Amino acid sequence: MSKTAPFGGTTLLANGRVYSPTHPDATAMAVRGDAVVWLGSDEAGRSQFPDAAVEDLDGGFVAPGFVDSHIHVSATGLTLSGLDLRAARSRAECIHMIADYAAAHPGRPIWGHGWDESSWPENSPPGTGDLDGAVGDRPAYLARIDVHSALASTALRRLAPDLPAADGFAAERPLTGDAHHLVRAVARDLLTAGQLAEARAAALAALAAAGVVAVHECAGPEIGGLDDWQQLRDIDAGVEVIGYWGEAVTTPERARALMSETGAHGLAGDLFVDGALGSRTAWLHEPYDDAPDRVGTCYLDPDGIEAHLRACTRAEVTAGFHVIGDHAVAAVVDALERVVTDLGAVAVARCGHRLEHLEMVSAEQAEKLGAWGVIASVQPNFDALWGGTEGMYARRLGARRGSRLNPLALLASQGVPLALGSDAPVTGLNPWASVRAAVHHRTPGSGISARAAFAAATRGGWRAAGVRDGMSGTLVPGAPASYAVWDVEAIDVHAARDGVQRWSTDPRSRVPALPRLGTTDTLPRCRRTVHRGAVIHG
Repeated sequence: MSKTAPFGGTTLLANGRVYSPTHPDATAMAVRGDAVVWLGSDEAGRSQFPDAAVEDLDGGFVAPGFVDSHIHVSATGLTLSGLDLRAARSRAECIHMIADYAAAHPGRPIWGHGWDESSWPENSPPGTGDLDGAVGDRPAYLARIDVHSALASTALRRLAPDLPAADGFAAERPLTGDAHHLVRAVARDLLTAGQLAEARAAALAALAAAGVVAVHECAGPEIGGLDDWQQLRDIDAGVEVIGYWGEAVTTPERARALMSETGAHGLAGDLFVDGALGSRTAWLHEPYDDAPDRVGTCYLDPDGIEAHLRACTRAEVTAGFHVIGDHAVAAVVDALERVVTDLGAVAVARCGHRLEHLEMVSAEQAEKLGAWGVIASVQPNFDALWGGTEGMYARRLGARRGSRLNPLALLASQGVPLALGSDAPVTGLNPWASVRAAVHHRTPGSGISARAAFAAATRGGWRAAGVRDGMSGTLVPGAPASYAVWDVEAIDVHAARDGVQRWSTDPRSRVPALPRLGTTDTLPRCRRTVHRGAVIHG
């Protein structure tokens, strides 16, 4: 990493546009050390900082750095450097991609991710026999796109002798539940330290190149394990890693001890109450429309949910859960209500408890969550991938239920703080794509404004991590110098009455405009990323 200017010196970024709520017409920004010290016009900046090192932005757009509020760094890196099956458009193409990868990487266990049978003509995944035909007698672990089920070769299954007795086991079909967690741990142990180090470095570099300055790593014993989290925590790669550990506790003493043992920011993130809709493991009140005999899976029962919330609240530790299905959401909201009744709304709110995904939530539940200060870490790209009348949600749940998922406008209207994340490797890393998906929700009335979405993807991430200084995630004097410079092809421009072109979506607005985020617009390209005054990309 390198500083934008020598220690004690000042850098003046000039001849661009700066996205700042306090300086809507700013074309220049001065940075000294790790902080923003001034915003204004080019002429005023050059006169006020005559000795500054000047960086000509050449029309570039400067905005606060993004915060990805839900990610799995090592798994993302393994997808970037390994077998990515998200491009497969049929079962045959998926098997072909696996066979090609196996041939190109002889003698190594195979780790892959991303197949999604819900978009294939066959609407069914490969079986174990299909996988064995592609990889031979080699261990192979291939996670579904939602990472809540996986294909596992016979050679890998043999390494887990207790597998047939685990819940979610199937001889030919993908593994779910405890069986999936078991085989994933076995497959993870086959990866070398070098492979994992390469994966982490690749993911963090890609994040920095996407304008991301900080991430919320959702770690846990059933995800990457303690060693993986500790290795990631100790990396100094520029992108700030804020960790959450998904392990349930029952006493305040255990909550404090686990926080000390892990060095995590909270006992939250992917503490699974249920699974995912694509794998039919999200916990529902009513059966799946395309599987009438199934209502999903409950991984943490209501008593466990309440015990964890109560223990963390008493210890003043952030608690949280992975919740997707409506039964899972109801179980968490009911448990929260009991804890609020006992310990008080203030005690709950000061902890900044958070819910990941929160896809099936009612207006009554949203109102309660807003009153209790519970944060929603949401993934708008889920709707972009699976929403709409013909998408996976509609196939799994039917048109009525499928259209009610990820109600961002409802959550925002009830005062629930939003933070945007990718859940990578489930969806891509580009934060502008998340912002665009939040705006162009497939269900009319469920999207939010571009400014609200951008705020949730920047300062919303800092607030979700407990940073409430009023400056982090914005560009104002005194704020951390954490920003990205973007090349932007399309801007929301209007002709003002004086004939001057200004960046704004409304001629009466003093709020600076964001790049155009229409569904066919080219998204901005990151030129440089800076975090706390240090260049981490570009």
